[in-house]
Amino acid sequence: MGLSSVLVPYAAYLRVYEPLAAFPEPERTHWYRYAAAGEVRTAQDELRQSLADLLPVPPVAVPVHESRDAFVAVVNGVTHICPWRTRLRGWLALDALSEQLPEIVLDAVLPAVVRAQAEADHEAWRERNPDARPWIRSATWHVPVRWFALFGDDEREYEPAGIGESKEPLMRYRTPMVQARRRVARGLRVLKDALEEGPLIDGLIDVGRWLEEFHPRSMVELDYGGLVHAIPEADLAEDRSAADVADGLAALKDGSGAAASEAYERLTERWRTIRELQFAS
Repeated sequence: MGLSSVLVPYAAYLRVYEPLAAFPEPERTHWYRYAAAGEVRTAQDELRQSLADLLPVPPVAVPVHESRDAFVAVVNGVTHICPWRTRLRGWLALDALSEQLPEIVLDAVLPAVVRAQAEADHEAWRERNPDARPWIRSATWHVPVRWFALFGDDEREYEPAGIGESKEPLMRYRTPMVQARRRVARGLRVLKDALEEGPLIDGLIDVGRWLEEFHPRSMVELDYGGLVHAIPEADLAEDRSAADVADGLAALKDGSGAAASEAYERLTERWRTIRELQFAS
Protein backbone atom coordinates (compact mmCIF):
# COMPACT_ATOMS: atom_id res chain seq x y z
CA MET A 1 0.00 0.00 0.00
CA GLY A 2 1.28 3.46 -0.85
CA LEU A 3 0.93 4.72 2.72
CA SER A 4 2.92 1.87 4.23
CA SER A 5 5.93 4.02 5.08
CA VAL A 6 3.94 6.80 6.74
CA LEU A 7 4.04 6.90 10.55
CA VAL A 8 0.84 8.04 12.25
CA PRO A 9 2.00 9.25 15.65
CA TYR A 10 -1.03 10.24 17.65
CA ALA A 11 -2.99 7.19 18.90
CA ALA A 12 -2.56 5.03 22.02
CA TYR A 13 -4.55 1.87 22.75
CA LEU A 14 -6.06 -0.15 25.57
CA ARG A 15 -6.62 -3.72 24.36
CA VAL A 16 -8.05 -6.98 25.66
CA TYR A 17 -6.67 -10.27 24.33
CA GLU A 18 -8.99 -13.21 24.94
CA PRO A 19 -7.96 -16.90 24.84
CA LEU A 20 -9.14 -18.80 21.77
CA ALA A 21 -11.55 -20.78 23.95
CA ALA A 22 -13.54 -17.58 24.61
CA PHE A 23 -14.64 -17.34 20.96
CA PRO A 24 -17.63 -19.27 19.61
CA GLU A 25 -17.43 -21.31 16.44
CA PRO A 26 -16.88 -20.70 13.58
CA GLU A 27 -14.97 -17.60 14.73
CA ARG A 28 -12.68 -19.68 16.94
CA THR A 29 -11.51 -21.73 13.95
CA HIS A 30 -10.92 -18.57 11.93
CA TRP A 31 -8.70 -17.10 14.67
CA TYR A 32 -6.90 -20.41 15.16
CA ARG A 33 -5.96 -20.47 11.48
CA TYR A 34 -5.16 -16.76 11.50
CA ALA A 35 -2.74 -17.17 14.43
CA ALA A 36 -1.20 -20.27 12.88
CA ALA A 37 -0.47 -18.34 9.65
CA GLY A 38 1.87 -16.13 11.65
CA GLU A 39 1.06 -12.86 9.86
CA VAL A 40 2.03 -9.90 12.04
CA ARG A 41 -0.18 -6.83 11.72
CA THR A 42 0.36 -3.60 13.60
CA ALA A 43 -1.77 -0.72 14.83
CA GLN A 44 -0.04 1.43 12.21
CA ASP A 45 -1.35 -0.90 9.49
CA GLU A 46 -4.92 -0.48 10.70
CA LEU A 47 -4.65 3.27 11.17
CA ARG A 48 -3.12 3.83 7.75
CA GLN A 49 -5.97 1.89 6.13
CA SER A 50 -8.55 3.92 8.06
CA LEU A 51 -6.96 7.17 6.86
CA ALA A 52 -6.78 5.86 3.30
CA ASP A 53 -10.56 5.27 3.40
CA LEU A 54 -11.04 9.02 3.88
CA LEU A 55 -9.33 9.84 0.55
CA PRO A 56 -12.09 8.77 -1.91
CA VAL A 57 -14.90 11.16 -2.82
CA PRO A 58 -17.20 10.76 -1.04
CA PRO A 59 -15.05 9.42 1.83
CA VAL A 60 -15.72 6.05 3.46
CA ALA A 61 -16.63 7.00 7.04
CA VAL A 62 -16.82 3.39 8.26
CA PRO A 63 -15.59 0.22 6.48
CA VAL A 64 -18.28 -1.58 4.51
CA HIS A 65 -17.21 -4.95 5.90
CA GLU A 66 -15.89 -5.87 9.32
CA SER A 67 -12.19 -6.57 9.59
CA ARG A 68 -11.08 -10.19 9.95
CA ASP A 69 -7.67 -9.13 11.28
CA ALA A 70 -6.49 -9.25 14.88
CA PHE A 71 -3.53 -8.82 17.17
CA VAL A 72 -2.14 -12.11 18.46
CA ALA A 73 -0.29 -12.75 21.71
CA VAL A 74 0.90 -16.01 23.25
CA VAL A 75 0.58 -15.89 27.05
CA ASN A 76 2.04 -18.79 29.02
CA GLY A 77 1.78 -20.99 25.95
CA VAL A 78 -1.88 -20.05 25.28
CA THR A 79 -2.84 -18.13 22.13
CA HIS A 80 -4.81 -14.97 22.82
CA ILE A 81 -6.66 -12.89 20.23
CA CYS A 82 -7.57 -9.20 20.13
CA PRO A 83 -9.88 -8.68 17.11
CA TRP A 84 -9.57 -5.32 15.37
CA ARG A 85 -13.32 -4.89 14.84
CA THR A 86 -12.50 -1.80 12.80
CA ARG A 87 -16.05 -1.29 11.55
CA LEU A 88 -17.57 -1.29 15.03
CA ARG A 89 -14.88 1.02 16.37
CA GLY A 90 -15.39 3.30 13.36
CA TRP A 91 -19.05 3.71 14.24
CA LEU A 92 -18.21 4.42 17.88
CA ALA A 93 -15.54 6.93 16.89
CA LEU A 94 -17.97 8.69 14.56
CA ASP A 95 -20.49 9.00 17.39
CA ALA A 96 -17.82 10.52 19.63
CA LEU A 97 -16.64 12.86 16.89
CA SER A 98 -20.15 14.21 16.44
CA GLU A 99 -20.11 15.29 20.08
CA GLN A 100 -16.65 16.87 19.92
CA LEU A 101 -16.69 18.93 16.73
CA PRO A 102 -19.09 21.61 15.44
CA GLU A 103 -21.26 20.55 12.54
CA ILE A 104 -19.55 22.89 10.08
CA VAL A 105 -16.20 21.18 10.72
CA LEU A 106 -17.72 17.72 10.46
CA ASP A 107 -19.36 18.62 7.15
CA ALA A 108 -15.97 19.61 5.74
CA VAL A 109 -14.48 16.22 6.64
CA LEU A 110 -17.47 13.93 6.31
CA PRO A 111 -20.55 15.22 4.46
CA ALA A 112 -23.83 14.98 6.34
CA VAL A 113 -25.19 12.37 3.91
CA VAL A 114 -22.17 10.13 4.58
CA ARG A 115 -22.61 10.45 8.35
CA ALA A 116 -26.34 9.79 8.13
CA GLN A 117 -25.77 6.58 6.17
CA ALA A 118 -23.14 5.41 8.65
CA GLU A 119 -25.49 6.10 11.58
CA ALA A 120 -28.31 4.19 9.88
CA ASP A 121 -26.01 1.24 9.17
CA HIS A 122 -24.84 1.23 12.80
CA GLU A 123 -28.38 1.30 14.15
CA ALA A 124 -29.43 -1.62 11.94
CA TRP A 125 -26.31 -3.60 12.89
CA ARG A 126 -26.81 -2.86 16.58
CA GLU A 127 -30.29 -4.37 16.49
CA ARG A 128 -28.76 -7.63 15.25
CA ASN A 129 -25.78 -7.47 17.65
CA PRO A 130 -27.01 -5.85 20.90
CA ASP A 131 -24.20 -7.28 23.06
CA ALA A 132 -21.28 -6.39 20.80
CA ARG A 133 -18.33 -4.52 22.30
CA PRO A 134 -14.89 -3.56 21.00
CA TRP A 135 -11.73 -5.29 22.20
CA ILE A 136 -9.80 -2.06 21.67
CA ARG A 137 -10.14 1.46 23.03
CA SER A 138 -8.07 4.31 21.65
CA ALA A 139 -7.05 7.81 22.71
CA THR A 140 -5.40 10.56 20.67
CA TRP A 141 -2.32 12.50 21.74
CA HIS A 142 -2.39 11.11 25.30
CA VAL A 143 -2.99 8.09 27.49
CA PRO A 144 -5.99 8.58 29.83
CA VAL A 145 -4.94 8.57 33.49
CA ARG A 146 -7.54 5.92 34.33
CA TRP A 147 -5.84 3.43 31.99
CA PHE A 148 -2.66 3.51 34.06
CA ALA A 149 -4.62 2.45 37.14
CA LEU A 150 -4.90 -1.05 35.62
CA PHE A 151 -1.15 -1.69 35.63
CA GLY A 152 1.88 -1.88 37.90
CA ASP A 153 5.24 -0.28 37.20
CA ASP A 154 6.83 -3.75 37.14
CA GLU A 155 4.66 -4.58 34.10
CA ARG A 156 6.13 -1.74 32.07
CA GLU A 157 7.95 -2.82 28.87
CA TYR A 158 10.16 -0.26 27.16
CA GLU A 159 12.47 -0.86 24.21
CA PRO A 160 14.22 1.99 22.38
CA ALA A 161 14.32 2.04 18.59
CA GLY A 162 16.35 -0.74 17.02
CA ILE A 163 16.02 -3.12 19.97
CA GLY A 164 14.02 -6.35 19.96
CA GLU A 165 11.88 -7.68 17.11
CA SER A 166 10.85 -4.24 15.83
CA LYS A 167 12.95 -1.31 14.69
CA GLU A 168 10.35 1.01 16.21
CA PRO A 169 10.35 2.02 19.89
CA LEU A 170 8.05 0.03 22.15
CA MET A 171 6.24 1.22 25.26
CA ARG A 172 3.51 -0.93 26.75
CA TYR A 173 2.11 -2.55 29.87
CA ARG A 174 0.54 -6.01 30.05
CA THR A 175 -1.32 -7.61 32.94
CA PRO A 176 -3.69 -10.55 33.53
CA MET A 177 -7.38 -9.61 33.47
CA VAL A 178 -7.85 -10.68 37.09
CA GLN A 179 -5.12 -8.25 38.20
CA ALA A 180 -6.56 -5.39 36.13
CA ARG A 181 -9.99 -5.90 37.70
CA ARG A 182 -8.51 -5.97 41.20
CA ARG A 183 -6.69 -2.70 40.60
CA VAL A 184 -9.84 -1.05 39.28
CA ALA A 185 -11.77 -2.12 42.38
CA ARG A 186 -9.01 -0.93 44.74
CA GLY A 187 -8.61 2.35 42.91
CA LEU A 188 -12.33 3.05 43.03
CA ARG A 189 -12.46 2.40 46.76
CA VAL A 190 -9.65 4.88 47.36
CA LEU A 191 -11.06 7.55 45.06
CA LYS A 192 -14.59 7.30 46.44
CA ASP A 193 -13.29 7.60 50.00
CA ALA A 194 -11.08 10.58 49.20
CA LEU A 195 -12.84 12.55 46.46
CA GLU A 196 -16.20 13.82 45.35
CA GLU A 197 -17.82 12.24 42.32
CA GLY A 198 -16.02 13.36 39.19
CA PRO A 199 -14.64 12.40 35.76
CA LEU A 200 -11.78 10.31 37.18
CA ILE A 201 -14.16 8.10 39.16
CA ASP A 202 -16.66 7.93 36.29
CA GLY A 203 -13.92 7.00 33.85
CA LEU A 204 -12.58 4.21 36.05
CA ILE A 205 -16.10 2.84 36.55
CA ASP A 206 -16.56 2.81 32.78
CA VAL A 207 -13.27 0.95 32.21
CA GLY A 208 -14.18 -1.56 34.94
CA ARG A 209 -17.55 -2.31 33.34
CA TRP A 210 -15.86 -2.80 29.98
CA LEU A 211 -13.36 -5.28 31.43
CA GLU A 212 -16.19 -7.32 32.94
CA GLU A 213 -17.37 -8.12 29.40
CA PHE A 214 -14.38 -10.36 28.71
CA HIS A 215 -13.11 -13.81 29.63
CA PRO A 216 -11.50 -13.85 33.10
CA ARG A 217 -8.29 -15.37 31.68
CA SER A 218 -7.81 -12.56 29.20
CA MET A 219 -4.76 -10.31 29.06
CA VAL A 220 -5.02 -6.50 29.16
CA GLU A 221 -2.53 -4.32 27.31
CA LEU A 222 -1.83 -0.60 27.29
CA ASP A 223 0.15 0.27 24.17
CA TYR A 224 1.55 3.75 23.57
CA GLY A 225 1.14 2.95 19.87
CA GLY A 226 2.10 5.81 17.58
CA LEU A 227 2.83 8.12 20.53
CA VAL A 228 6.32 6.60 20.71
CA HIS A 229 7.10 8.57 17.53
CA ALA A 230 5.93 11.85 19.07
CA ILE A 231 7.67 11.59 22.45
CA PRO A 232 11.44 12.22 22.65
CA GLU A 233 13.27 8.97 23.40
CA ALA A 234 14.78 10.31 26.65
CA ASP A 235 11.32 11.32 27.90
CA LEU A 236 9.89 7.94 26.91
CA ALA A 237 12.64 6.11 28.81
CA GLU A 238 11.88 8.11 31.95
CA ASP A 239 8.08 7.83 31.68
CA ARG A 240 6.74 6.02 34.78
CA SER A 241 3.11 7.08 34.51
CA ALA A 242 1.68 3.88 36.02
CA ALA A 243 3.99 4.33 39.02
CA ASP A 244 2.81 7.94 39.38
CA VAL A 245 -0.83 6.82 39.41
CA ALA A 246 -0.06 4.10 41.97
CA ASP A 247 1.83 6.63 44.11
CA GLY A 248 -1.08 9.04 43.94
CA LEU A 249 -3.62 6.41 44.96
CA ALA A 250 -1.39 5.20 47.79
CA ALA A 251 -1.02 8.77 49.06
CA LEU A 252 -4.78 9.33 48.95
CA LYS A 253 -5.32 6.10 50.87
CA ASP A 254 -2.86 7.29 53.52
CA GLY A 255 -4.50 10.69 53.72
CA SER A 256 -1.50 12.56 52.29
CA GLY A 257 -3.02 15.13 49.98
CA ALA A 258 0.31 16.84 49.32
CA ALA A 259 1.97 13.63 48.07
CA ALA A 260 -1.08 12.82 45.95
CA SER A 261 -0.99 16.29 44.39
CA GLU A 262 2.72 15.91 43.61
CA ALA A 263 2.15 12.62 41.79
CA TYR A 264 -0.79 14.12 39.88
CA GLU A 265 1.28 17.14 38.87
CA ARG A 266 4.00 14.88 37.44
CA LEU A 267 1.39 13.15 35.34
CA THR A 268 -0.42 16.24 34.12
CA GLU A 269 2.79 18.08 33.21
CA ARG A 270 4.11 15.07 31.26
CA TRP A 271 0.93 14.60 29.26
CA ARG A 272 0.20 18.31 28.82
CA THR A 273 3.48 18.62 26.93
CA ILE A 274 2.55 15.70 24.68
CA ARG A 275 -1.02 16.86 24.02
CA GLU A 276 0.26 20.28 22.94
CA LEU A 277 2.08 18.60 20.04
CA GLN A 278 -1.24 18.22 18.20
CA PHE A 279 -1.30 22.00 17.76
CA ALA A 280 2.27 22.23 16.46
CA SER A 281 2.68 23.20 12.83
